[in-house]
Amino acid sequence: MDAVRRYGWFYFIGFMAVVAIGYVPAFHDPDGNLFGLFKLDLYDDSLHFFSGVWAGVAAWWSRDAARTYFRLFGPLYFADGVMGLFLGSGYLDGGIFLYGPIRQSLYAHVFANLPHLLIGGLAIWVGYRLAARPVPAIA
Repeated sequence: MDAVRRYGWFYFIGFMAVVAIGYVPAFHDPDGNLFGLFKLDLYDDSLHFFSGVWAGVAAWWSRDAARTYFRLFGPLYFADGVMGLFLGSGYLDGGIFLYGPIRQSLYAHVFANLPHLLIGGLAIWVGYRLAARPVPAIA
């Protein structure tokens, strides 16, 4: 299995963990905010769950499927993080349509959206740089 597919499995496991962590009471503050920053709802959980399933299926299917996943997912997720950074709501989970722009502290805007920027940025790199390298021949 090459690195592009391994990253796909890593994304699958990571997104499943994000969904699971959202249901662990120890990670919520008294107001129900995860890590004291934000609330995750059914839309967020669905986005994370299906992003992970897509990554897992693509990694299982083939290197080309995994590359396509990262090339599509990366820019979409990164742009969602940029939008969330400036408006407090993203578009992938429908937040901007459901809640409109949300005013939060700069701290909350940065730390709530930094994972989207990092995950999306890494996916762009995997899809466009790492996947562009030739697959090493097995001797």
